[in-house]
Amino acid sequence: MKKILVTGGAGFIGSNFVQMVLSEYHDCFLVNLDKLTYAGNLENLSSFADNPNYKFIKGDICDSKLVCDIMDEYKIEAIVNFAAESHVDRSITGPKIFIDTNVNGTLTLLEAARDRDIERFVQISTDEVYGSLELSGGQFTEDTPISPNSPYSASKAASDHLVKAFGHTWGLKYNITRCSNNYGQYQFPEKMIPLMINNALNDKELPVYGDGLYVRDWLYVYDHCTAIWKVLTDAEPGQIYNIGGCNEKSNLEVVDIILKRLGKPKSLIKHVKDRPGHDRRYAIDATKIITELGWKPSVTFEQGIIKTIDWYLENTKWLENIVSGDYQKYYQQMYDARQ
Repeated sequence: MKKILVTGGAGFIGSNFVQMVLSEYHDCFLVNLDKLTYAGNLENLSSFADNPNYKFIKGDICDSKLVCDIMDEYKIEAIVNFAAESHVDRSITGPKIFIDTNVNGTLTLLEAARDRDIERFVQISTDEVYGSLELSGGQFTEDTPISPNSPYSASKAASDHLVKAFGHTWGLKYNITRCSNNYGQYQFPEKMIPLMINNALNDKELPVYGDGLYVRDWLYVYDHCTAIWKVLTDAEPGQIYNIGGCNEKSNLEVVDIILKRLGKPKSLIKHVKDRPGHDRRYAIDATKIITELGWKPSVTFEQGIIKTIDWYLENTKWLENIVSGDYQKYYQQMYDARQ
């Protein structure tokens, strides 16, 4: 039985990955290490709490003793590192925690992995480390130079470089994945799509940065999870893979689709002051993972956004429990600052 440490497994992408693996691969034992910050939610995995192939441990990836104890007690063979501070706006207002978690936390995991010569270390990164593209064309490939533009993306780029350095210097068997914007069930509502869904459901203004023409390549979270599994099980060590959904949409296009699905008027859209240093466009060239590992996205944006909206409609209690907490205060402060 393969024993895998999943860090940040109570967050959005991590919890979807844990659900997928426990549901589809019964020869794996997963240890989920999560600090349970504002974006971590054990409710995401409540149906798996008693699964004999699953163990949750609350803790910080910066805690070297805890990480090493987990590695030794459970004889961990692989690490999939989802744990990260990931919201760009939060990195602008308070960058230090992004360095603490995304850089120092990754370093702690790498040292534990190196000292135990584990079979694989998979670093979950982001296309934002590449910087920004022009609206007129072009895509990020694995050979695109790293050029991060926010404290968040800089912290992720730094952790990617650390992973590569451990591979080069100590022979750590690693892979790095860089994904485009994810969406789907269990996403914390500070992110664009669940924020817009929640506001529209409550007839609140939908805040759109600047002109709303910023373009992202949208990737359904389940497709992302299947790609990570392919990398973990089939990829050669030392390879980097871009994972994209092949679904480029402007922010305004996404908001329009949500409003139409919910039967809400466009008058709810409110253009607000732009984010500092806002990257204009991200677009992923996923040719490498498609040709080398045989993965491809299975869900179009038109299919995935309907699945996502319907999930939030069916899980209003989950949404209410989150937005009633400290997040709501933070969002209101951020929104007020952009008026």
